[in-house]
Amino acid sequence: MTTCATGYYITKSGRHGAARKLFEACAKAGYTGAMTWMSQLDNNGLGGTYDPDTAAKWDKRAADLGDPVGKFNYGLDLMRGHGVAKDKELGRRYIDEAARDGLKIARRLQDAGYDLDEVTPDADNWKYAPLF
Repeated sequence: MTTCATGYYITKSGRHGAARKLFEACAKAGYTGAMTWMSQLDNNGLGGTYDPDTAAKWDKRAADLGDPVGKFNYGLDLMRGHGVAKDKELGRRYIDEAARDGLKIARRLQDAGYDLDEVTPDADNWKYAPLF
């Protein structure tokens, strides 16, 4: 796990390709935190191409393994229809599970009546533009 955690520092230093290799190996080994980082990289085109479908698959995999952040992120994917078919009801269920697991941002979204702008303002208006 310590090795996998170094991926955070690698990606924060801008070496997204190297971080991607490390996180992918860790995700394949079952580390859910690495899965959520793979989603982040795919969802932002960092160290690879912008790929919301694959990002949602990583979120779902982490969620299926019980990771609260994975549940929250997959719930957002479903509510937005980002990388998966839009299903607001199922998305809310994932958010609710993350909140029951103690994830504060999930509780915040619940308290805001599931208004997505509460947790990711203007995300639905973002346009993807490659950074490089």
